[in-house]
Formats: sequence, structure tokens, C-alpha cells
Amino acid sequence: MIELIVLDVDGTLTNGKIIYSSSKDNPNEIFESKSFDVKDGMAIASWTKKYNKKVAIITGRTSKIVEIRAKELGITHLYQGVDNKDEIIENILKSENLSWDNVAAIGDDLNDYKMLKKVGLSFTLSDAVDDIKSIADVVCTKKGGDGAVREMIEYILDKYYNKKLRDLWV
Repeated sequence: MIELIVLDVDGTLTNGKIIYSSSKDNPNEIFESKSFDVKDGMAIASWTKKYNKKVAIITGRTSKIVEIRAKELGITHLYQGVDNKDEIIENILKSENLSWDNVAAIGDDLNDYKMLKKVGLSFTLSDAVDDIKSIADVVCTKKGGDGAVREMIEYILDKYYNKKLRDLWV
């Protein structure tokens, strides 16, 4: 059974675009902006809060925005500025008493390759790089930042738990 979902951020939870802007009053003050899909958020919050399952965000970049989003969604495992995602997952597996077979992960680019090869169930997005599409167990029909994580969670609930996300809400 899948007990832990591992998420990349840029290009997976977001569309991969990072917007920088500066303050009119202080041009040296730089702001970063990301856009998250609320449909992904509904599915993640349902997985963590309604099904009491685990989610980890493991990303190569560091952003306060990601920290805020993780907290909103009940994500307890947040790791930013990571070069070796496998090492982080290994530590999570030990602390949660899980195996790689209990993990589903989604990623979009080469820094996700090794992680996706190891997990029990791997997902990628319709707009991922071809090298990742070629190794993923499931290629979502949705793009990054456009509901692909929800598609992943709905797939897992259906195939592994014989449940539908909508059953929690209707």
C-alpha cells in the first residue's frame, strides 16, 4: 500500500515558472512568486487530514512560500535546498517505518530521476522532460501546477484503496 507521497515543487506543484519582482520604493528588495493549484491542494489536504497519510515535499530550491503552503496542507515532511532526494527519503522511511514500496513520488526533471526509479509507484506530468516520462509508471494527463498532483492522488486512491476523493465530500 502507498502510505507516503513525495512531491517535487517547481514544475510539479507549480507550473515551473518563478517570478521575481522588486519593490518600487526599494529596488534591491526582491520578491519571489509561485502559483499553486487549489485542486492539488484539496487532494493533498484530503490525503493528509482525511486519510491520515503522509506527504513529503523535497525540493532543490528554498522558498518561504513553499513552507507556508506545506503548513496549510498538513505536510509534516518538508525539505528544501536538497541535492540528494534519495537520502532524504531514506531517512523518512526509517522514521515512519516504511519501505520504498510504500512510496509514490511525482517529479518532472532530471533531479527527480533516481528518486522515481526507486519508489514503489512513480508519476510524472504531461509536460515533464522525456527522460522522466520514459521511466515513470504513470504519466499524468495534467501539467505541473495544473492538477497533476490531484490526478496522482485520485489514481492511488482508486487503484490501491478502491476509494474516490469525491466520497469524502459528497
